[in-house]
Amino acid sequence: MNISVPSILLGLGGKCLLNWGLVFLQRNHICKSLLGVFSVSLAVVDTALTLSVTALHIHTDGYVFLLGLQLTRYHVCLLVQIFGQVYSSMQWPVVVLAGVDHFCTVAQRLQPITGRARWLVCIFLWYLTALYVFLLSDFYPVLEDVSHNQIHHCWVSHTSQIRQVSMLLLLALSCAMLHAGCSTRLSKDPPPQQITDPSRTYSRRSVVRQTLHIFLNTWALFLFFLVVLFLLPVGIPAYLGLNTAWLCFLNSLLIAVILCVVCPASQLAEGLAAVPPDSFCEWRFKFSSAAEDRT
Repeated sequence: MNISVPSILLGLGGKCLLNWGLVFLQRNHICKSLLGVFSVSLAVVDTALTLSVTALHIHTDGYVFLLGLQLTRYHVCLLVQIFGQVYSSMQWPVVVLAGVDHFCTVAQRLQPITGRARWLVCIFLWYLTALYVFLLSDFYPVLEDVSHNQIHHCWVSHTSQIRQVSMLLLLALSCAMLHAGCSTRLSKDPPPQQITDPSRTYSRRSVVRQTLHIFLNTWALFLFFLVVLFLLPVGIPAYLGLNTAWLCFLNSLLIAVILCVVCPASQLAEGLAAVPPDSFCEWRFKFSSAAEDRT
């Protein structure tokens, strides 16, 4: 897609304000999860990119010197394309790492990642992704064949990873719901020895139902926006695809999927299960006995 440079600057500026606003909103616990630490690093990187692109665009001489390099307005488009490719390439690694981090917290089977380790993982992730884009990917920048003083538009790619990630996670959430529903139907008449088992006191279906209710109550409007965006014949520019609002939604969606898969019903009821920090969804569960739940 061909976008004017002022529109790119406006989009990056708005993205920076949104990033820092959400970081400030979650300031009390944002560094307690890998996805939160990554949100802070993304806000810093976006700010550096926005300031660099703005300086190159508004400089009256048409070029600036940075670290001994002469940068012209050609580098506005080049920087935007490079960072857009980096952001697109980071979508799946961020999902996988955040999912593992949340699973360790909910399942309590592995030691959760410490605060310093989260920062090291994020730095390493940025470094590896940049190496992948420059050395292994088939990325080639597209620049107009005009003088750097006449560049007013940039060719930027659109991101498809948001659609892929959201579809896969929503499908996983739906499968967990179906599995819980089928398991409940098959176990309506359990053997007598299972009735006295305390671990069977709480219903798996109750956990899944409440998880879905909490998630949809918070993010229904955002899901509707995603559906409309996917149906429209327009793409999301790659440099805007990875933002803190999307990461907040991703955080809640990952928590919902993991709660439905792990389903620590008895631990949740007794207040022993740890739920990853979430500034938008309030993960509070109310339980009744299995017999009451079936009625």
